[in-house]
Amino acid sequence: MHHAMAEFRELPDRMHPMTVKELQQGMRRASFVYPFLGIHVLAIAAMAMEFAQGSVTRNEHAGILNLWMLVESGPFWNVVALVCGVGMPLGGLILMGQELEEGNHELLLLTRLNRWAVVKGKFLILWAVCALSFISLLPYVVVRYFIGGVELLQELMCGLSVLACAAIVCAGTIGASSFRNIGGRIGMVLLFLGSFLFSAFVPLFFCAMVTKNMHAAVFQIFFNLNGLAATFCYVVLGLTVARSRLRLVVHAYEVKPSWLVIGLLFFTPFVVSMCTAMTAAFGGFVGLIGMALVGIYADVTPKAKKLPTRPMNLTPPSQPMASPGA
Repeated sequence: MHHAMAEFRELPDRMHPMTVKELQQGMRRASFVYPFLGIHVLAIAAMAMEFAQGSVTRNEHAGILNLWMLVESGPFWNVVALVCGVGMPLGGLILMGQELEEGNHELLLLTRLNRWAVVKGKFLILWAVCALSFISLLPYVVVRYFIGGVELLQELMCGLSVLACAAIVCAGTIGASSFRNIGGRIGMVLLFLGSFLFSAFVPLFFCAMVTKNMHAAVFQIFFNLNGLAATFCYVVLGLTVARSRLRLVVHAYEVKPSWLVIGLLFFTPFVVSMCTAMTAAFGGFVGLIGMALVGIYADVTPKAKKLPTRPMNLTPPSQPMASPGA
């Protein structure tokens, strides 16, 4: 008890209480310790395999969320993407279940914490764990750059793509973990990832095709705008799924919040495709940002109108004066 209190006091008071709670629990989980140790062993083995094979394939469309670039960039980035971008974020599949099954979310929402604070605290810690594991691998990236002759821009975009994938998968698994049965969680993960892959592929692919003969700066601006917008959109939608499941009361005249968010995952690819076509493949990010804003404001509890109240008359009514003959 005293040891736990001492650890709590070491954290600054400026940190959000939900972040402190998730940080203390997350750093002790086996899902952090074992992958953190194992990824270094895999990274060394991947580097040795990469140097034995020779030079790494260079991609002409180096940009954020170019997943094919990650595949072509050699065994090292394949290992980093699978562990930091997919494997470790899958630990989010257990996070919301702890709060919902034990009823902890009801106690949390009775405090000053709102639903966004609960889901954002879980997301920040899970993504930070993935980012810390990735940062610990930066020395290997430097060695590859000086020995392997790889391009700096491609290495930078590979690193940003891994962090973006980790953020998206973290948000998606946290949203899926709010479903109680395993079938619902698997189905939610598949729907979320399918919606993301389609919504990201359309603007990124056509933007690359349109800008490939233009100046490199034009490609970098529009391709990375679409990549960043896709990351922002699906982080918001994933957390909105989890947030919608934390509603304590759903009124009879409301659509069930989780159904509304699932509908957004179905319609987002169509909206993004229309925006991409209407802007000649340059502005797919407009549709992604728009759907993210819809996701933020989709699950808002409607407030009933206040009934007009009459001022209370506290003075006693005047008694009629009795006639003298009474």
